[in-house]
Amino acid sequence: MVAPMTRKSILITGCSSGIGLDAATTLKARGWRVFASCRQEADASALRAQGFEAMRLDYADPDSIDAALAQVLEATGGTLDALFNNGAFACPGAVEDLPRDALREIFETNLFGWHDLTVKVLPVMRAQGHGHVVNCSSVLGLVAAPWRGAYNATKFALEGLTDTLRVEMRDTPVRVVLIEPGPISTRFRVNAVTHFERWVDWQGSARADQYRATLLKRLYRDGGPDRFELPPAAVTAKLIRALDTPRPRARYYVTTPTYVMGTLRRVLPVRTLDWLLARG
Repeated sequence: MVAPMTRKSILITGCSSGIGLDAATTLKARGWRVFASCRQEADASALRAQGFEAMRLDYADPDSIDAALAQVLEATGGTLDALFNNGAFACPGAVEDLPRDALREIFETNLFGWHDLTVKVLPVMRAQGHGHVVNCSSVLGLVAAPWRGAYNATKFALEGLTDTLRVEMRDTPVRVVLIEPGPISTRFRVNAVTHFERWVDWQGSARADQYRATLLKRLYRDGGPDRFELPPAAVTAKLIRALDTPRPRARYYVTTPTYVMGTLRRVLPVRTLDWLLARG
């Protein structure tokens, strides 16, 4: 048994299910001191009942970010070995149908909150002389897919912000990493329905027929797993690889579509790639 004060510590966001929960469970089993955060207090409470050190952290609520990090640092004596930014959501819909407030809401959670938490963690890692910041991006941070404009935008922005941070932190002991999954078996699509229904007036859209033929079927019908879909453990495996080395790679791809799209965006003309992506 590893002594509590000598275990490596990690703060993971979005741990109510899916990627975050798998990462928290696996790293805890491997001896890490895991601080598992959730957007809803009820989910954090459920994790505490399972033996996790868990707290509420809502990226859209700056006070909850401060409170969660303060709780972590109090528990560790002011240190944190790693941060895994993971919590995010999607708001499906054609770009022309996305109201400004929908974009504002998704950026608050998928980008601004990540940035807020990260810049608060960096001084801790500088002071202790080491640290890993791992951001969970997506294949949709590499290429743009129809109906996913809001999510695409946040992930493209995250890629740029993370790349810049990695370059800027070269003269520090802090390592900055991107993980880029493709389709993963989670509740992500189910959770997106709420945001779609709140923000997108698809019936009043010029693309109403296309919604009926494509997006509505995808959101409301269980067509089974996507082709090449992998379990959350596939992401956790890449997270572990990044954490276990003092010199991690800048990017870790997960799933065949990510490897394929990462290659195609480099070698195909833009029009050809657009044609391919438009086919879904």
